[in-house]
Amino acid sequence: MMVLSRSVESNHNVVFDCTYHVVFCPKYRKKVLKEPVDIRLKELFLEKAVELRAEVVEMEILPDHVHLLIKCDPQFGIHRVVKHLKGYTSRVLRMEFRHLKSRLPSLWTNSYFVATVGTVQLDVIKKYMESQKERND
Repeated sequence: MMVLSRSVESNHNVVFDCTYHVVFCPKYRKKVLKEPVDIRLKELFLEKAVELRAEVVEMEILPDHVHLLIKCDPQFGIHRVVKHLKGYTSRVLRMEFRHLKSRLPSLWTNSYFVATVGTVQLDVIKKYMESQKERND
């Protein structure tokens, strides 16, 4: 029998291994996530994830959308993590980069895509995300 090694987390009640692929876009799919905005956005995602006790496993910031691989506590919920990440980054980026405030009524659309990622798929999803970045460079 083959045993796969897995990294699991615990919140004292639940032992879990939950990774999510999340994709969302700026309002009107505007191509505003370019340097230096994209660099700052990465910093903000990592900063807020620590506060939420979530882990950003991988991220790709493209000019008109974001891919995130996020591990989080299922009791806190991916919806709340995404809501907090989008709210926090929108507020900070629009304060720091005035052109975002003048061009968009809010930084992010209300919608997003989320899918669970099994351990077998993780490498495939990472490669897909990296290829998206290469294709858009």
